[in-house]
Amino acid sequence: MACCHYALTPGNESVFSVDPSAIAFGPGVLGEAGEHLKALSCKRVALFTDATLVELEPVTVALKSIRAAGVDVEVYSEVHVEPTDASFRKAADFAKGGRFDGYVSVGGGSVIDTCKAALLYATYPAELRTYVNAPVGDGKPVPGALPPHIACPTTCGTGSECTGIAVFDDLSLKVKTGIASRRLRPTLALIDPTCTRTLPSQVVAASGFDVLCHALESYTARPYTARARPDKPGSRPMSQGRNPWSDVGAIEALELAGKYFVRAVRDSGDSEAREALSWAATLAGIAFGNAGVHLPHAMSYAVAGLVRDYRCRGYPQHEPMVPHGISVIVNAPSVFRATAPTSPERHLAAAVALGADPREVGGASAGLVGSILSHVVVDLMRAAEVPNGVGGVGYVEADLDALTRGAIVQKRLVDNAPLPVDETVMRALFRGALSYW
Repeated sequence: MACCHYALTPGNESVFSVDPSAIAFGPGVLGEAGEHLKALSCKRVALFTDATLVELEPVTVALKSIRAAGVDVEVYSEVHVEPTDASFRKAADFAKGGRFDGYVSVGGGSVIDTCKAALLYATYPAELRTYVNAPVGDGKPVPGALPPHIACPTTCGTGSECTGIAVFDDLSLKVKTGIASRRLRPTLALIDPTCTRTLPSQVVAASGFDVLCHALESYTARPYTARARPDKPGSRPMSQGRNPWSDVGAIEALELAGKYFVRAVRDSGDSEAREALSWAATLAGIAFGNAGVHLPHAMSYAVAGLVRDYRCRGYPQHEPMVPHGISVIVNAPSVFRATAPTSPERHLAAAVALGADPREVGGASAGLVGSILSHVVVDLMRAAEVPNGVGGVGYVEADLDALTRGAIVQKRLVDNAPLPVDETVMRALFRGALSYW
């Protein structure tokens, strides 16, 4: 039997679920925030942002709209870029004391994720690791409904406005981890591509590579039909593996990234490219929010969590940090070389979507497909002037064991890979990611 080109296996899953995000997309949509809050019966809301954005036009526009709608608003601008367990707790304390009936996030993934966590712990107070993914945390389910949250991304890459995932660095464990629940998905996403006009090129590169990996990983993840059939519908995971719904958004996002990514990075005045990349981010967010990502993201948690002294231009310089999209893309070529044999046709389709010439690669053997996709990704990395693999952000051969330990515990992501991964395989992937050119 087959369903939408997916072979069904007796005893395994035969059903995929679709949890559509509510989205309003287009120039000027940020100015509608107040009316949407009023329609949700919100009277007093918290607006989450960061110390840079609080002074910029997107926050000004959002606040003006909220106040014009007669909604009381209090601003929290202490979001930490690349959140930590400490910054999540601080944000939750603010939310607990504010008696808010609604939330707005204006910013990148750090802002949106922090808002998700804050409203969760304000609504259902608990020790931080209670809801954090196992085995790092207890993995307890979110107990019930959450207040309305309108997410307004200002970067063209996060996809967080379309997902129920909130990611942070656990400082004590030196590992990145997260919370995942359908209940955390924002009530509404307002995606205004004009917010990206002032982004520095390296921020666009990092967020754009996050888009690219969301789409690539969703498209190449373990198929939903490879999972065992759940005992009840409620046991079906949010990250269910690639499926006919996620495929649609993923391949379109890859085609957009292949056409517009380099243009968006190199020219802040190219409004067509940045709007297209914003739409690609939305499509990829829908895809990975439904299918889940896998190894490049699992490895990124260790790359970011163990950082020593790397600093990226365009980002705050007061502390070492590997921006999320950079921590993901440095692993990607190594991973896709390894995963290509699991579905050569998908890896080849992804390479063509990103710009590989179909006339030159059409007859490629299964063994060569991984190299083709890897080379396309590396070419994009070089064009965007991002670091050359994990070595480019400060890691060496002696760090492979620590990186492996930090990545292998990301069970939700590792288990979504299209091939079995143990510590030996993970270490080999990191070794292959040390440098590419």
